[in-house]
Amino acid sequence: MNKNYLVKLCSIIAIIISSCGSDSNPTNTKTPAVSGKDVYNRTCVACHQPNGQGVPGTFPPLAKSDYIANKENTIRQVLKGSSGELTVNGNKFNNTMPPQQLSDEEVAAVLTYVYGSFGNSGGTVTPDEVKQERGK
Repeated sequence: MNKNYLVKLCSIIAIIISSCGSDSNPTNTKTPAVSGKDVYNRTCVACHQPNGQGVPGTFPPLAKSDYIANKENTIRQVLKGSSGELTVNGNKFNNTMPPQQLSDEEVAAVLTYVYGSFGNSGGTVTPDEVKQERGK
């Protein structure tokens, strides 16, 4: 084979390889935003129901819930779960909530969704707040 031909062929291959699979635009490396509603529908809806009303005597409501007023307790509830009696809106519930296997971003997204839904007063939870509570 001709030496010039090989040099040209190698150059073309190098150009093709260097242009594939890399993007100098760092915005393309971001992960898509987590949907709190999607996390709720995947993780919470079976017990707390689509409307956040829960199941009387079994699973507490998230709708207009006085329990979620304390953000740190609410984050901890999702991260660590609980067992035993719990009072929400003056009603007692005695059941187990297992710890949820969610990322900090998913916990923040689902709780922000709950705070802004079901007649609750709004508010946000950040991944940093979840991370801080997870570390306690």
